[in-house]
Amino acid sequence: MAAAATMAAAARELVLRAGTSDMEEEEGPLAGGAGLQESLQLGELDITSDEFILDEVDVHIQANLEDELVKEALKTGVDLRHYSKQVELELQQIEQKSIRDYIQESENIASLHNQITACDAVLERMEQMLGAFQSDLSSISSEIRTLQEQSGAMNIRLRNRQAVRGKLGELVDGLVVPSALVTAILEAPVTEPRFLEQLQELDAKAAAVREQEARGTAACADVRGVLDRLRVKAVMKIREFILQKIYSFRKPMTNYQIPQTALLKYRFFYQFLLGNERATAKEIRDEYVETLSKIYLSYYRSYLGRLMKVQYEEVAEKDDLMGVEDTAKKGFFSKPSLRSRNTIFTLGTRGSVISPTELEAPILVPHTAQRGEQRYPFEALFRSQHYALLDNSCREYLFICEFFVVSGPAAHDLFHAVMGRTLSMTLKHLESYLADCYDAIAVFLCIHIVLRFRNIAAKRDVPALDRYWEQVLALLWPRFELILEMNVQSVRSTDPQRLGGLDTRPHYITRRYAEFSSALVSINQTIPNERTMQLLGQLQVEVENFVLRVAAEFSSRKEQLVFLINNYDMMLGVLMERATDDSKEVESFQQLLNARTQEFIEELLSPPFGGLVAFVKEAEALIERGQAERLRGEEARVTQLIRGFGSSWKSSVESLSQDVMRSFTNFRNGTSIIQGALTQLIQVYHRFHRVLSQPQLRALPARAELINIHHLMVELKKHKPNF
Repeated sequence: MAAAATMAAAARELVLRAGTSDMEEEEGPLAGGAGLQESLQLGELDITSDEFILDEVDVHIQANLEDELVKEALKTGVDLRHYSKQVELELQQIEQKSIRDYIQESENIASLHNQITACDAVLERMEQMLGAFQSDLSSISSEIRTLQEQSGAMNIRLRNRQAVRGKLGELVDGLVVPSALVTAILEAPVTEPRFLEQLQELDAKAAAVREQEARGTAACADVRGVLDRLRVKAVMKIREFILQKIYSFRKPMTNYQIPQTALLKYRFFYQFLLGNERATAKEIRDEYVETLSKIYLSYYRSYLGRLMKVQYEEVAEKDDLMGVEDTAKKGFFSKPSLRSRNTIFTLGTRGSVISPTELEAPILVPHTAQRGEQRYPFEALFRSQHYALLDNSCREYLFICEFFVVSGPAAHDLFHAVMGRTLSMTLKHLESYLADCYDAIAVFLCIHIVLRFRNIAAKRDVPALDRYWEQVLALLWPRFELILEMNVQSVRSTDPQRLGGLDTRPHYITRRYAEFSSALVSINQTIPNERTMQLLGQLQVEVENFVLRVAAEFSSRKEQLVFLINNYDMMLGVLMERATDDSKEVESFQQLLNARTQEFIEELLSPPFGGLVAFVKEAEALIERGQAERLRGEEARVTQLIRGFGSSWKSSVESLSQDVMRSFTNFRNGTSIIQGALTQLIQVYHRFHRVLSQPQLRALPARAELINIHHLMVELKKHKPNF
């Protein structure tokens, strides 16, 4: 019923709106009276009240006059009273017309009312149906929740059963022994891939059974017997195979590295023995150690013996020292000395043994060298021997770590069990040889060979030889220092008077020192050692003292200087061939050479030009002290110097040049000395010119006989020898 009432009210509103629209269409623009009436807002104006206030009336009148409709009516001049009656009439007409329309549409309105009533009934039934559906859905949701709970519980039970099944499956798979495993272990040769595969499977099953037995699994008893029999069979076959490989090492002329490399392919065999039969694993390891230890010892003992046969027959002895004179006599039964004692102090091509290409070159083959009558110095034999030792030791250490599954201290112990006897034999041989070795260069080269081989072993990650390298260096360093100290002592104790006839040429002892020092310095530059430099410093001091002692045997200072310059120049030249220019030895001898050269030039200029030099020095000293007036008494001396120089300087320079070239074995050094002497002569004569330009000597008549300095320079250039 509420819906019907609502529909009726809506219909009345539609009718009123329709009437209003018709009226607006019929009346045109003037039909806006209703709007005008609605727009006149008089508020609460009450003209009958005693409280009427004209001001408020004015306000309302003014507000209404501003209305658009009122403005339009006033503008057209319409009478408002007439207009108001017209509006009322129109409203009555519209109302009557609306009533007639409503009467005409009454049947439709009744039909609409019936339809609305029917719709209300339908909606009511639908509301009842939806309510029923809502109750049904609530019951279904509770059933769904129940099903979800049941499904979750079933999933949990399923996962638990699957987990149990997986564990049981693993257990059963780990315990069950397949026929393929039994067949391979019993019948297949150990070299076949399927034996190795099934052996790994057997090892895994044995480990699984041991684990399950520890947990108390009763099913393990069913397969324990089968696995034990298979394990015993596998151990027997593996033991026989590995021992055969080890025994094959013992065959003469066998390259043991080939079967050793083949064993690496079956390294799991030893791992299986280590995990299942430790006694057999220990037996195999002990047999390997015993066999390889004897093989290495026999090989290196034989190789060392044959290698030493290709060493140079002439080796340094205890008398082949730097300070020993060449004329020294030996006893009747003494061995003949080296044909040239200087060879043991010269490096030559021996330094190539520590070059990168030669250091890792193939080892020497003694019988090939003997067939070709080739001989080698000790350092070449030492390099070949220790390179073979390094190469085999690195290979052996890596094999031990990989095959026997060891590392760290255990690997070191096993390596020394294999190589210990060989290393000890090598050390004893080296110690025996060094006891009678006096070749310092050979020992020093061996030291640097060991230092380089130690670096190579470190790069190959083989620390097992570190202790051996330290032991070798502990033998080499003291011997090298002893030989060097013996040479130092020999130079210190050398008596120049026992050296026979002396001349100003470079002495053979200083040449030995130069060759020896340059050799050690060039070797030491690659891997510097401070102890070596200290010993060389001691030797250098003794050689410098020796040179001074020999120079003192000459009667004249000039001969002494010539001897010193020749020896310093020779030592400097040899050192600069191998040592760097900034080395201490080069710098020291360069200073000594420069000092003695300058002294020799002054000594050389003294006989022919000594008076001139002395006068120039005296005059410059007087001028510097402000006593130039004293030069007036030197006019006769100056005149004699001017005329003497002008008459003899050419012959004196010629004689000077010839004397220098005869005195020095190094022509370049002689040329340098001549150039230095002529340069100093020009400087002295130029200073002489400046002294004569002083007021006290400026009027001297002999000044006209002075030689022009530029002319003198041109003439002196002709006496410079060119080589």
